[in-house]
Amino acid sequence: MRGTVKKMVSERNCGTEDGTLQYYLPLDQLLLPMNQYIGRHLSIRASERITCVACGKSSNKSFNQGYCFRCFQKLAACDLCIMKPETCHHHLGTCREPAWGDSHCMIPHVVYLANSTGLKVGITRETQIPTRWVDQGAVAALPVFRVRTRRLSGLIEAAMAAHVADKTKWQALVKGEVSEVDLVAERERLLPLISDTLAQLETEFPGAVERLDAEPLRLQYPVTTFATKAKSLSPEKEEASGVLTGIKGQYLIFDTGVLNVRKYTGHEWEVTPT
Repeated sequence: MRGTVKKMVSERNCGTEDGTLQYYLPLDQLLLPMNQYIGRHLSIRASERITCVACGKSSNKSFNQGYCFRCFQKLAACDLCIMKPETCHHHLGTCREPAWGDSHCMIPHVVYLANSTGLKVGITRETQIPTRWVDQGAVAALPVFRVRTRRLSGLIEAAMAAHVADKTKWQALVKGEVSEVDLVAERERLLPLISDTLAQLETEFPGAVERLDAEPLRLQYPVTTFATKAKSLSPEKEEASGVLTGIKGQYLIFDTGVLNVRKYTGHEWEVTPT
């Protein structure tokens, strides 16, 4: 099976008691159901072919998870404010692609707490729930605020990040090192700590921030055995092969190491089960 890779897609498997996630690996138009290969030997080899996910042209190197250098430089999706949403400058009229900003940034976003490798704060477009949490390998997630724009979500996230992490430790993720976190209790602990920020935003943007009274969503991943060592496999350097023991976030977990699928967006892969 050969094709250009994109990040894995997932769905909650209603056929299992705990709703274990079902993963699919896109290879061009093929969606390869990956859960069925857990416990089997897989070989993955990358060719030298890389296709830009934006313009579709061939590229010698991939930037920012799938873009050619030209698109990386010009597209709003690759701007610094995507990583630091509080610096969004759409309202200043300086967005690289105002129409793209209208459809991706000037829409409702959610600020959330999650437990991936411990407590973290994050943001996502409302339409990306629960996809964002799955991609991060969260075992539980709790929406805390719904806001009008990406910039507002970033300002709240930055305030909360002064008191809690905003990053996931990938090594702990693939090794299954996660402790139980009471997300509701953490929400109540954090709210008074960011009261000044919330008050300021309400003054500047009346009604733009809505506090949510939700319950945590729990997610179950198809993993039989976690990685014993966080060794990254690199199929563009040498064939990545081994027994697939699980999938979590965007990682394929083998008995020989782990493979971050999203890192290779736009690369051509050949996947061979044995």
